[in-house]
Amino acid sequence: MRVFHGLRILSVILAGAGGSLLACGIAAAAELTVPMDQVRIITFRTPVKTVFVGNPLIADVTVVDATRIFILGKNFGTTNLVALDDTGRQIVNHRITVFGRTGSVVTLQRGRAQTTLACAGARCQVAPQPGDDAEPFGVVAGQINSRETGLRAAASAQ
Repeated sequence: MRVFHGLRILSVILAGAGGSLLACGIAAAAELTVPMDQVRIITFRTPVKTVFVGNPLIADVTVVDATRIFILGKNFGTTNLVALDDTGRQIVNHRITVFGRTGSVVTLQRGRAQTTLACAGARCQVAPQPGDDAEPFGVVAGQINSRETGLRAAASAQ
């Protein structure tokens, strides 16, 4: 009988501790997976003031409002996301893993050189991924940067 009573007291203490953790808005660490070049929406239970990504080369964050953010998968790897409330208390600490693109992707292997192609219908185009051969990767990355620079210049001229 005493053992049962002791277990009941322990369960009440643990329930109270869990309730106070939930009242503070602290969530256990969770695992988020995001495909590269795609966005996930994260909604917080309580409003946050500060959001930080451990390695912005792997994932980036855009704050929508006090309870929602976008997470963009930028590169393969794992990092974390920490969110604080207005008093500086940690609300979340999520682990973020970014994996390869989804959809129709073809990897062309020529000896040790690798080139990644993204395919839509009957057409495939080079879609550089980390690990691809440096030459086509560099050429396509340069073309993308030139295009973005031209688009920004055109938008600022308007």
